Amino acid sequence: MSIKKSIAPIFEGVVNSYSILFFSNSKIFSLLLLLISFFNPVAGLSGLIAAFATVCMALLMGFNQSNTVSGVYSFNALLFGIGFGSFFESSAVFYFLLIIASLLTLVISVSLSGLLGKYGLPFLSIPFIITFWMILLATKEFNNLGLSERNIYWINEMYAVGGKPLLQLLNNIENLPFPKWLSTYFRAMSAIFFQENMLAGMLLSLGILLHSRIAFTLSFIGFFGAYLFNEFTGAFQAGINPYHLGSNYMMVAVAIGGFFAIPGVYSYLWAFFSIPVTNIMVIALTKIFGVFLLPIFSLPFCLMILLYLYFLKMRAVPGKLVLTPIQHYSPEINLYQYKNNIERLKDEYYFRFSLPFIDQWMVTQGYEGSITHKDEWSKALDFMILDKEMKSYAGQGQTLDSFYCYNKPVLAPADGYVQEVVDYIEDNGIGEINRNQNWGNTIVIYHLPHLYSKLSHLKKNSIIVKAGEFVRKGQVIAYCGNSGRSPEPHLHFQIQSTPYIGSKTLAYPIACFFENNGKETSYKVYATPQEGTVVSNIEVNKLLQQALSFQPGYRIQMCENNLTETWEVYTDAYNQTYITCKENNATAYFVNNGSVFYFTNYYGSKAALLYEFYLSGFRIVLSYMPQITVKDVYPLSVVKAPFFKWIQDFAAPFVQLIKPVYMLNYSSVDDQIFSTEMTLETSIEVDILGQKKIKRTSQLLIKNGALQQLIITKNGKERILKCTE
Repeated sequence: MSIKKSIAPIFEGVVNSYSILFFSNSKIFSLLLLLISFFNPVAGLSGLIAAFATVCMALLMGFNQSNTVSGVYSFNALLFGIGFGSFFESSAVFYFLLIIASLLTLVISVSLSGLLGKYGLPFLSIPFIITFWMILLATKEFNNLGLSERNIYWINEMYAVGGKPLLQLLNNIENLPFPKWLSTYFRAMSAIFFQENMLAGMLLSLGILLHSRIAFTLSFIGFFGAYLFNEFTGAFQAGINPYHLGSNYMMVAVAIGGFFAIPGVYSYLWAFFSIPVTNIMVIALTKIFGVFLLPIFSLPFCLMILLYLYFLKMRAVPGKLVLTPIQHYSPEINLYQYKNNIERLKDEYYFRFSLPFIDQWMVTQGYEGSITHKDEWSKALDFMILDKEMKSYAGQGQTLDSFYCYNKPVLAPADGYVQEVVDYIEDNGIGEINRNQNWGNTIVIYHLPHLYSKLSHLKKNSIIVKAGEFVRKGQVIAYCGNSGRSPEPHLHFQIQSTPYIGSKTLAYPIACFFENNGKETSYKVYATPQEGTVVSNIEVNKLLQQALSFQPGYRIQMCENNLTETWEVYTDAYNQTYITCKENNATAYFVNNGSVFYFTNYYGSKAALLYEFYLSGFRIVLSYMPQITVKDVYPLSVVKAPFFKWIQDFAAPFVQLIKPVYMLNYSSVDDQIFSTEMTLETSIEVDILGQKKIKRTSQLLIKNGALQQLIITKNGKERILKCTE
């Protein structure tokens, strides 16, 4: 292994140890925190040594590399090092104990990650607290370790580091005419790093603001919540301890309101109302551990978060307060990605049903239909074939054979087992109905527990499957008829939760289909066909299907001028497929369900060519439909408009001001049936407060079953990316 490869994870782990203290993985924020820690030079150095020793030991002993590199296993050691360096004098004994204690935090961190991880709970800063208590109690017997007065004479320390100019800067900042509440806020921020000076607090606040506007807002909610509660109760007559303001009240608000829960109205309310509980914990725990002369540090924060998370995990129904499903270490990205996934990744939530017929049929009666779809049987669909004159038959329509849909194939709407079959009921004459055998000839198919489909009014003796037989989606299972309560041939289709003929209906969407309302054809995803519209399944184009299949092991080389990236397709442990680019350490997750190709997540550098493909191929319906514009919605994290983006970040938990829209048009094809070459045009349209603007366009050239070229136009400049397999 090269020296570079050996050092890289150590460097990553140490740097990330800083930012993860504030629920971030920003390298810039980490370096700012590293700088702030050295305002107290001994504390800064001891914190750095502790983090370095812990990361090295974790890697050497083979612990989870992801947790080690992300700083999860070492941030407690960092906290210990900074705290230890703030309270004790530098000496040989000091550094010996520092290393021992750092390794002890690793042992406790790994152990607690296993114990609490079984319940989906974090260990937070508990290892730091336990280790500091143990060392603090033990050091009473160590005569060669002395307490430091560094925190009292911190100005002298700063003078030793930066001389008179730095001291003058500090004095100027300390003498700025800030309101008392603002200066207290800054001091509370600095106290998280065991300091109490305005400069550290201001820089730390700036770092949080740059990292996350939501976290910055929540820190103020925690701060003012504590102040208001203190004024109301008179709990702290001399004022709230700045350390508790920062490490407990403010951090509780940030964690509850924006990190462990998706930011929103309810998470903000929880953050605000958690302050009184935290206040009570601070007072009670101070009295309990004061007996042993032990500081409680951030113990109230830890207990509050663990109780909060465990309490919410016990819910039978998640409700409107949603715990963060995938952690991106940014409240904004967590929120934007979650909302985007809810809106567009419905494959994760619904079983995929398709329309049970070939070609285009009209929805003659939809949900809540006025004829028979009423009450507990209202969530059903009736389909017929109509001509351009909106007639369902040819000629006079006197015979069953004259109706367009009669004897047309009926398809299985999804994979499943045939549950029940009725195939002996005579077809009615035109205008007649059979009330005694209401549903007529019927097939019920089992798909999942409590999820069945039912197709009724089928032609007598036309059902070609038997009960217990497995059927595939799209397989012909019967033919349309006119049996049961049916005055003219049509197909009745419903979803239900029980296996019986006559079961109550269940509202459930069709996965994807085309719908024409008489004016335009649109592409629908997990929607219910509307009455009076003409609908059809996606007719897959083999060229698109082949080009975007991307099977695991498939390799692509994408080139732009002298830059070349190698993309390779993999499948992870959860059977999710992704494209990865090793040159830029970028990964794009995607889904190809046979009808649609779309990306779900992107991780890594936005300078990578893979990111350009992620934006351009965000959603591609695998069908050539030149009259249709396919639309999708990007997560807000793709927007690059700093001023408006910051405004949106502050408002994000309550209202969406910016909407980035993806649009796909099928530009050209050499042959619609036997395609060998096709061009797709995509664009990004950003809607800011109702003002829409195209930010970029792209063309994807697909030829001979593969992606050949990607042309991107942005700000009048053109980029050409060429693909070689």
